[in-house]
Formats: sequence, C-alpha cells, structure tokens
Amino acid sequence: MLACWKSLLLGCGLLFAMAHSQAADGLLELPPLQTAVTDLTQTLSADEQAALNQKLSQFSQQSGSQVAVLLVPSTQPEEISQFGIRLAEAWKIGREKQDDGVIIIVAKNDRKMRIEVGYGLEGAIPDAIAKRIISEQIAPAFKQGQFYQGLNLATDSLIKLIQGEQLPAPTKKQRQPHADDWLSMLPILMFAAIIGGAIFKGMLGDFPGSLVTGGLLGGLAGWLGATALIMGFIGLAAFVFTLAMGGRGGAGTYGPYPGGLGGYSGGSRGPDIFSGGGGGFGGGGASGDW
Repeated sequence: MLACWKSLLLGCGLLFAMAHSQAADGLLELPPLQTAVTDLTQTLSADEQAALNQKLSQFSQQSGSQVAVLLVPSTQPEEISQFGIRLAEAWKIGREKQDDGVIIIVAKNDRKMRIEVGYGLEGAIPDAIAKRIISEQIAPAFKQGQFYQGLNLATDSLIKLIQGEQLPAPTKKQRQPHADDWLSMLPILMFAAIIGGAIFKGMLGDFPGSLVTGGLLGGLAGWLGATALIMGFIGLAAFVFTLAMGGRGGAGTYGPYPGGLGGYSGGSRGPDIFSGGGGGFGGGGASGDW
C-alpha cells in the first residue's frame, strides 16, 4: 500500500511537471529529479519502471556512481545533445569530484536518444562505446516497440562498464534515525486513523474515541521522528478526521480505501527520492535515433 501511495504522489508530481513543461523562454522545463527513472511519456508500465528504479537505485547505493533515465515526448526546440547537457548540469548525477554519473535521455516523439556521460566516466564509457550501446542495444529494441528491454540492456551494459572502472567506494551516509520516517509513513497514519478511529469510537463514543485516536497517532508520529509541532498537527488532524467520519461505524465502512488505488500496480521501486551528488558533465557521450 505504501508503494501505491508513493507512486500516486510521484505520478501527481510528474503530471504537474508535464502541465508546466514549457518554460518561459520556450525551452522544455527540466523535470525534477526524484527517482532514477523519470518517464513523462507513460511508455513504461508501473512494473517496468519499478524494476529499473530498483536496479539503478541499488547500483547507486552500492557503488556511489549514478545512472538515471529520462523519457520525454520531445526536447524541441533544443537538439537532444543541448538538452542533455542542460539536464546534466541541473541534475548533477554522480558524485562531486568523481563525476561518475550517466543519463540516458529518450525523446520519444522525436525518435532521438542520448547517453550523457560524466567527466569521470569518459574513460570507461568513451563516445564510441556509448554510440554502440545506442545502435546495437537500444535502437533495435525501440524499433520493435520494446522500450523497457532496450533501456534494461543499456543500463546493464553501462553498469558493467562503470564497475570495471577503479572508482572510490561510496561514502556511507550517516542515517538520521527516524528523520523522515513519519513523512513516508503518512499514508499508514491516515489508514490507522480510519481503522483506529472506528474501533475507539465504537468502544468509547465519538468524542473520546476521536481524542484517543488523535493522541495515539500524534505519539506515533513523534516516535517516528516528527517534531513536537508536527506531532501536534498530526494528532489534531487525526482527531478532526476521526470525529468527522460520522457515526460509530466499523472499519468495513471504509473498505475501498486501502486497496482500491489503480495505476502503479506493484513491485518495489526502491527509494523514491533520488538526488544528484554534484557530478560534472562536459558533453561526453553519444546521440542516436531509431
């Protein structure tokens, strides 16, 4: 369920980005970097996107290098190479100083693609090799309409090439316990408010049951790392929400809520927050079409 909620929020973000896709200067507005795979063309299925995301996110965590994929309808009026370097400078895929990032860009309506290679990987992935990946792996698959297969093959090849390079091991990030767990658990808190509210209201009455539900959820948010202000907000929201649910109905009253979301249908996407590490790009890579 959590994956569905994350997917729904991500989808809303991407739709918002699409709705504002034309910058004031006429250039395509760059989408935010939130996951390793960003598909603004609705080409990849939910499972395909999740599988690619998981692979690339795991690779990033294990190696420190980063590979990202972006599908857009078109890069016009820019050539894909111009768009690519503008995107690379904005996303900063790869680590700072190591410059070990790669971006695969697909402009579906233009039938163009590009592999943008960071400074630090220009030895491991020279332009000629990037061109071969495009012409021998991506293009044949795309011509058959097999977009996922082409991207999967290309990312496998890029990962192998990067793994053959002598790069520093990733720096282990000091995790801040529970720093943002409460935010990622927000859908579960909402679900708990529905179920717990129905139960406590049935046991204690509307007002006391809502009060207990709000207090428990506020405390749970605090345990997950929320600040006192956020705890209070969640507790109050849960109280009001529970109280507004109506009579002492059972949890079954809200049956469709937890499982009725369509769209992304399964599979772990891996982390949904995927940010660049400060890597630099100098125009290395190759472009092609299909």
